[in-house]
Amino acid sequence: MTDIVLARTRDELAVARAGLAAPVVLVPTMGALHAGHRVLLRAARELAGPAGNVAVSIFVNPLQFGPGEDLDRYPRTLDADLAMCAEEGARLVFAPSAAEMYPGGEPEVTVDPGPAGQVLEGKFRPGFFGGVLTVVLKLFNLTRPDVAVFGQKDAQQLALVRRMASDLNLGVVIESVPIVRDADGLAVSSRNAYLSAGDRTQALALSRALRAGTARAADGVRPVLAAAGQILAESPAAAVDYLELVDPATFAPVPAGRAGPAVLVVAATVGGTRLIDNVPVALAGGVHAADH
Repeated sequence: MTDIVLARTRDELAVARAGLAAPVVLVPTMGALHAGHRVLLRAARELAGPAGNVAVSIFVNPLQFGPGEDLDRYPRTLDADLAMCAEEGARLVFAPSAAEMYPGGEPEVTVDPGPAGQVLEGKFRPGFFGGVLTVVLKLFNLTRPDVAVFGQKDAQQLALVRRMASDLNLGVVIESVPIVRDADGLAVSSRNAYLSAGDRTQALALSRALRAGTARAADGVRPVLAAAGQILAESPAAAVDYLELVDPATFAPVPAGRAGPAVLVVAATVGGTRLIDNVPVALAGGVHAADH
């Protein structure tokens, strides 16, 4: 466990950041840290090496919540979050208020996520990715990391952050960590705390569907989607927003007959809680695939 500095203002952050030796590795979070975040922190600590430092941001960003979403009830557990950060070797936690991050109110200049931000999560949550990318850019500017670590659970977000870092020449290396799952297969998420025991059982349909789809990767796009869709159809408690097989960079649907890397993505609401999940799929090509 390391001594940790908590910065609540940009001025406090600037002072603390000035004392951090490079490389500085940032883990951006909205708090309510769980086992998945612990893996992110450990990856960041390894990337920082013995000479570098890990910084963590904890900020529930109002820009990425739409009307009627869970901004007010989103879990906030700062004391427990700080304890985990200290246990995993972080040296700096930046936990600002909304007024500190957006002193002029909602910003008039924001980041346009582009075409890949208008589909899937971007379609079902209008403005979401603009809010995400805007706060990530602000956090990068304030913390000036050499590397930033994100989880692959938010695969579309990860792709967009990578595109932003490249397109805007941010000079930040974007690293990712695979999804962490509980023993029952459910992808860990801060929002899992909303699930009742019954809801959680129903939510397992998402990971089952992804496993069923992945098992048909050798057969092509249509069999993958059909196998996953069948599992979801048998689970009426999961109200599905989308189930798609997409290109990892553009998040456009993968056409039938395509071989190579893809991502099978799903979003559904169970018991009032909206969940997302995904799995990488290596699609086989050739005349034996059922798409052809």
